[in-house]
Amino acid sequence: MGDFVRRRRRRKPRIPAQETPDVTSPKTTTFAATAGLAMAATGVVFGDIGTSPLYALKATLAVSGSGREAVLGVVSLIFWALMLVVTVKYLLFVMRADNHGEGGILALLALLPERVRAATGGRRFALLLLILIGTALLFGDGALTPAISVLSATEGLAIVNPDLGRAAVPLTVVILAVLFAVQSRGTHQIGRVFGPVMVLWFVML
Repeated sequence: MGDFVRRRRRRKPRIPAQETPDVTSPKTTTFAATAGLAMAATGVVFGDIGTSPLYALKATLAVSGSGREAVLGVVSLIFWALMLVVTVKYLLFVMRADNHGEGGILALLALLPERVRAATGGRRFALLLLILIGTALLFGDGALTPAISVLSATEGLAIVNPDLGRAAVPLTVVILAVLFAVQSRGTHQIGRVFGPVMVLWFVML
């Protein structure tokens, strides 16, 4: 009986183990894939601060005038503000402060020590107040920035033809409706379109 079992074990074919590719290896990531991901991230991550000069420049020059010194000064301030925000805030802090890839004030709440989250009394009230303020600022930015950015862009039609200025608000509504409809299918769809647009916009700045 023992010889029969040993013979059966010898005849049993061996199935070669399948090699799973190492997704963490740099060899599996091509330069084209990395460049495409960086281009899409430029349209999604930096689209907010990149479009701010649209209305910041207009609002500032409306007060200071459109002289040569005023234009150069405002553009210089916008340029260096973007440089400092991107290099200092985003690269040094925001990109490193994440909860397993998740960002934002609500996700970062999980990074607080347990003794801080379990605080009571005045400390708990202060923490709750800071969270509410940060969340309100986040929601306010997400609601106001798209509307102001698109409206500032469409108001430029009045420069070409004053009659087109009346269509700024309806055109803004249509553009935002289309953008949110496309975004419902995935943020990567927006990144593919706005990535090259944002790169061109930064070059023009």
